[in-house]
Amino acid sequence: MNLQRYLPLLQWLPQYRKEQAASDLVAAVIVTVMLIPQSLAYALLAGLPAQVGLYASILPLVLYAVFGTSRTLSVGPVAVVALMTAAALAPIAAPGSPEYLAGAVLLAVMSGLMLTAMGLMKLGFLANFLSHPVISGFITASGLVIAASQIRHLLGIEGFGHNLLEIGESLAGNLGQTHGPTLLMGTGTLLFLIFARTHLKSLLVRSGASARAADIATKTAPILAVLVTTLLAWGLGLGALGVSLVGQVPSGLPQLTLPSMDVVVWKQLAVGALLIGVVGFVESVSVGQTLAAKRRQRLDPDQELIGLGAANLGAGFSGGMPVTGGFSRSVVNFDAGAQTPAAGAYTAVGIALATLVLTPAIAYLPTTTLAATIIVAVATLIDFPALRRTWRYSRPDFGAMLTTIVLTLLHSVEAGIVAGVGLSIGLFLYRTSRPHSAVVGRVPGTEHFRNIQRHQVETSQQVAFLRVDESLYFANARFLEETVLDLVTRQPQLKDLVLVCPAVNLIDASALESLETINERMTDAGVRLHLSEVKGPVMDRLRNTQLLSRLGGQVFLSTFEAWRALVTPAEMPLTSAR
Repeated sequence: MNLQRYLPLLQWLPQYRKEQAASDLVAAVIVTVMLIPQSLAYALLAGLPAQVGLYASILPLVLYAVFGTSRTLSVGPVAVVALMTAAALAPIAAPGSPEYLAGAVLLAVMSGLMLTAMGLMKLGFLANFLSHPVISGFITASGLVIAASQIRHLLGIEGFGHNLLEIGESLAGNLGQTHGPTLLMGTGTLLFLIFARTHLKSLLVRSGASARAADIATKTAPILAVLVTTLLAWGLGLGALGVSLVGQVPSGLPQLTLPSMDVVVWKQLAVGALLIGVVGFVESVSVGQTLAAKRRQRLDPDQELIGLGAANLGAGFSGGMPVTGGFSRSVVNFDAGAQTPAAGAYTAVGIALATLVLTPAIAYLPTTTLAATIIVAVATLIDFPALRRTWRYSRPDFGAMLTTIVLTLLHSVEAGIVAGVGLSIGLFLYRTSRPHSAVVGRVPGTEHFRNIQRHQVETSQQVAFLRVDESLYFANARFLEETVLDLVTRQPQLKDLVLVCPAVNLIDASALESLETINERMTDAGVRLHLSEVKGPVMDRLRNTQLLSRLGGQVFLSTFEAWRALVTPAEMPLTSAR
């Protein structure tokens, strides 16, 4: 067994140098400052005690540093996964109850087990079934639901709901109970964070700060909001005035936590755990690959499954919640100069120190501050222009995207993502079940062949060249039969038919039977069936069948070779593009 394959730590640790350590430490300090308010906020978003977010930001980071392949990905609680966690747990327990917390721990463990198993089985390719429009629509809708769910904390009112309709109805019914001091602090924090995100960087640059320093300061602005509002709440006694505070947070490192062994609960959470794992994996890999490409590094998707699986197992066994790679933190980690996954391990040390030292102060942190932090953070997830771009390019993809958005907003995150995946697979099957094909002819004076509908080409009445632009499998095998028979019917003088196969990467058993049927029907009709440009792996499989020995014609290396063998110069009138 190649240990470096399953322990990427062994790839970079032997060459680890002081210069890299210094860069990683600087990045870790910055990410730690950013991660503390985020981990608290996302735990509350999931309906969990604040310390659960901190616990999920210690051991998972260390384990990902050992098993993950990204040099700069920052693992921890994220908004979308927090929302999915709350949605998965809502049917089985009330937020804040011991059963709810136990469910979150179990979700992390189950997700970790599923991801690790998928990685060992090299199933990273399964993430490709989540099309980009579906993921984009799901994340946009999730961002809207998350932002809406935090309005109650800004207003200081009671609220509930896991979709936009429930949340809206709840807010409307309690709007008259708006708490003035909470609204004032929440709105002020929100405006400050919006200003920091939109104008602070340019203001700092004009003041003489470097672009990098200004960018880092902008991204860590939430910690300033946390510090100021916490001091205000403590100094002014805002808790006594009715402002909701995080409250007492247990001090100390997380303890070993064992998940529930109740089979009924495992069954109830199985689908949610799978969706959390897969969606988290797709989001994480997308971020990791983008950052890796900038440094000409690469990610191993199968090993990433193992890395994220280990991180989630670590979160579960240390009393945390499900985790994945976060976009904003990873970008900050990258921009701050992180060189290796050790930066994540250093960040874990920083979070661990926070759980030992800062928990008394965290008790005075206003919940409305965390709500404002979440709203500004998830604003970057909302991508309405993607709807317009997708509509212009592909109406079917737009339909899948819109369905995902509508169901996520109006029903649940599970319904949205499951419908999106189902539609994506359905669209793929529909498109490939009717593969594009074209009758091609020779471009005069060349060895190139083009669609007779688009170009002036040479053709023959007795020889037809049909280019198949899709792999052949069970869903489109019958369609190919119909296409060939229609072509033969339209050309009564046809003696030879060449299937041009440069885009055929696979011929499955159903398609093989269809080819055998086509060959038999062509032979009965007095037409010889030929193949050209068959790829090596496809030809290797065909050699193990009887198709080639029974083929009425030949297998040509190129279409031009077939042209020279089958078409006589006297049969080459020009055909204009229609």
